[in-house]
Amino acid sequence: MKDGKLLIRRVCLIIMDSIIVALSSMLALALRFDLNISAIEKDFSNNVLHTLPALIVVSVVVFGFFRIYNSLWEYAGVRELLLIVAASGVSMGFQTIVIAMMSTHMPRSYYPLYWVILSIFMCASRVCYRAIRRKKNHVPTLRRRKPTNVMIIGAGAAGTALIREIQESEKLNYRICCVMDSDKRKHGRYVRGIPVVGDRYDIIKNVEKYKIEKIIIALPKLSAKELKPILEICQQTSCEVQKMPGIYQMVNGEVSVTQLKKVEIEDLLGREPIHMDMDRITAYVQDRVILVTGGAGSIGSEICRQIATKNPKKLLILDIYENTSYTLQQELERKHPELDFEVLIASIRDEKRIRDIFHTYQPDIVFHAAAHKHVPLMEASPNEAIKNNVLGTYNVVRIADEFGVKRFIQISTDKAVNPTNIMGASKRICEMIVQSFNKRSKTEYVAVRFGNVLGSNGSVIPLFRQQIEEGGPITVTHPEIIRYFMTIPEAVSLVLMAGANAQGGEIFVLDMGEPVRILDLAKNMIRLAGLKEGEDIDIVFTGLRPGEKLYEELLMDEEGMKSTDNSLIYIGKPIEFDEEQLYQELEHMREEVGKETVDMRRIVKQIVPTYVLPGNME
Repeated sequence: MKDGKLLIRRVCLIIMDSIIVALSSMLALALRFDLNISAIEKDFSNNVLHTLPALIVVSVVVFGFFRIYNSLWEYAGVRELLLIVAASGVSMGFQTIVIAMMSTHMPRSYYPLYWVILSIFMCASRVCYRAIRRKKNHVPTLRRRKPTNVMIIGAGAAGTALIREIQESEKLNYRICCVMDSDKRKHGRYVRGIPVVGDRYDIIKNVEKYKIEKIIIALPKLSAKELKPILEICQQTSCEVQKMPGIYQMVNGEVSVTQLKKVEIEDLLGREPIHMDMDRITAYVQDRVILVTGGAGSIGSEICRQIATKNPKKLLILDIYENTSYTLQQELERKHPELDFEVLIASIRDEKRIRDIFHTYQPDIVFHAAAHKHVPLMEASPNEAIKNNVLGTYNVVRIADEFGVKRFIQISTDKAVNPTNIMGASKRICEMIVQSFNKRSKTEYVAVRFGNVLGSNGSVIPLFRQQIEEGGPITVTHPEIIRYFMTIPEAVSLVLMAGANAQGGEIFVLDMGEPVRILDLAKNMIRLAGLKEGEDIDIVFTGLRPGEKLYEELLMDEEGMKSTDNSLIYIGKPIEFDEEQLYQELEHMREEVGKETVDMRRIVKQIVPTYVLPGNME
């Protein structure tokens, strides 16, 4: 269909050009004699008429050779018009040769007149064609909508190209009101009809004057340091701010093509994302009452999003933080109006409140994601880590057993392996509680252990991104620090698959490939932002934080590794430990944490022998 329309369009253009060639030759002769037709000699008229058929054919062939019929005239510029002038000159040259071969002649002024008239007619026809095409393709709805008032910063080549693109686009409903530029010689002048009204210091007043809604910065050569003061001024307005990279910079490799789109988290992973058998997950979630603790956090909210698509009987979202809970509630109501769900504001530390929730809703499956997770913060407040992570989990685990929950999936971390910080040690105790209860309860208890989650709240990616936007520096604790990484959807898929595969007592582990050096991650993010390390953004090493180690492990040596039917998911064998001692220590821990003991780390060490105490406590 498209090929047929293209052929018809070219045939119409060829017919139009044939008429233009004939008219141009006749008009050139008439102009030579001041449009006095009776004064034209008969030999001259006959020469034009005799050569006209051959002239038309040759001219059309020449136009084809110059690719006049292959150009996109909707986007034509000076180059295409120069091609028309050159092709018209060749057409004139052919006519000159043919008339000379006929041993006759034409007035000398006829030939340049023919060239000029043919060029003008050909260019005019293309301009008219372009106008008609734009009129035809114009989106009517844009007329009815109020256009967005736009300010362009930069009156150079990039700014001019951007203005032209916006003005000529049928898809963008923008009204360019003014241009800003630091070159005072350009002030008071116009770029494609748009006034240049000042420099960066005039941005705010002109935003108010022209009621600007969007600011586009067309200064692709500016470094992040040079751009920062302009961004700071723009941020004082309520306008949306965008930055335009230069096309020529992408060709030269100065700007990465990824800057044209938002850098995706998967771009930084260093491996292909992992996909799970979602049908199997659906089978055990469908028509069940699902409780997600910490349901408004990074992992918990994604669990809720994925479960929302699996037709649960009811989804219960439990979290202590009301702001993110409210945001998630609005999202689910908007995207899944058919979903039966409740948002419950509660703390897992509150045993009575948790028991009341289980009694009221009778959940079938529990995904336990509620936890304090930030290593440095927990190092400064070890008792809080124990209150929430250990004793809170102990509450939920015991109550799940009391009310006959079918499956309980505990979210754990690679920091639980040979922990060097209180957060990791607290999560190891949670694993032990889960494995212990699996032996004495009808509930199937499992734990899911994974590495760092890219893009989660407080993770390194949002931090690096913010530091880049602010012009740097990027802070890295140590040049050799490495971590395993996974995306939030991968982490949640693993959690859901663990629930599908659970037989009880397992610790599920994802094969995350090779660990990533944090320094390399920082360099990649600088590069993907189209910047250069050391020139635009610096990297600063701040030293390892308390409780932080250079590398993380996913399994302890004694756990071993057992494969599953998914080649990328493994199971760690349960480790034997004295369960009675565990419960005695938990009760002791409960007593001591109530006293705000300063000796909590030593108590934790009694439960987790692999926990490495800080150097000043050994």
